[in-house]
Amino acid sequence: MSLSLDDVKKLQQKKYRNEFGYFIAEGEHLVLELQKAALHKAPLRASELYVTPAFAQWESPLRKHLITAKQMSQICDTHTPQGIVALIPQAAVQQGWALRPAGERAIYLHEIQDPGNLGTILRTLAWFGGLRALLGPNSVDPFNPKTVRASMGALFHVPIEQDVPLESLPQNYAHLACLDMQGDALATPAFRDSTCLIFGNEARGVPRVQTAALGARAFMIPGSGAIESLNLAAVVNMCAYELSRPVAER
Repeated sequence: MSLSLDDVKKLQQKKYRNEFGYFIAEGEHLVLELQKAALHKAPLRASELYVTPAFAQWESPLRKHLITAKQMSQICDTHTPQGIVALIPQAAVQQGWALRPAGERAIYLHEIQDPGNLGTILRTLAWFGGLRALLGPNSVDPFNPKTVRASMGALFHVPIEQDVPLESLPQNYAHLACLDMQGDALATPAFRDSTCLIFGNEARGVPRVQTAALGARAFMIPGSGAIESLNLAAVVNMCAYELSRPVAER
């Protein structure tokens, strides 16, 4: 299925991304990351490029469409488009997500709302590797243009599952953990046994009654106490680093 340019313009809206099954990635860096990922993931080769004359000579194995700068501005949600956009089938990115390699851990995000946070979290997971992103119901769309940009291409390298019920986690992960100021320090050796870390909504978190019902063990990141909380993406970053840190460094 190839979309018309009028349909591509509609992909800024989630309902059309879901209806057509496509999303867009804007800019040189994201297109380069897509092409790199496509070398190893054949379904991504079904993606297409839209370019202005400035990028007419762009070398790519993907099908290219030459459009005007005005048409490019209608496709993109940035004020000054670079002049190159990829049209990507959602199914091409999602293929293989159901497979859980041995030793893979997961990050569960409960009703996360900020697309920038999600994109940054995906970058962290791609950097450390071996981590899957599980998005709970009512979470931000990972194909949101702001999420795609913030991911800097990590979207093509991190397994993502959407609409995962919180109560389903014990079925797939033996050792659940969450963050709570009443928990044990993150440096506690038991933290490394965690197979799925649960993080809450930026403003509301996850109700303790729910994490307790799941049997999630609580851990905390010690701080000075000068402020009440950390940015969600920063917390995920610290936890992913702690999980990946060699035992000899502890």
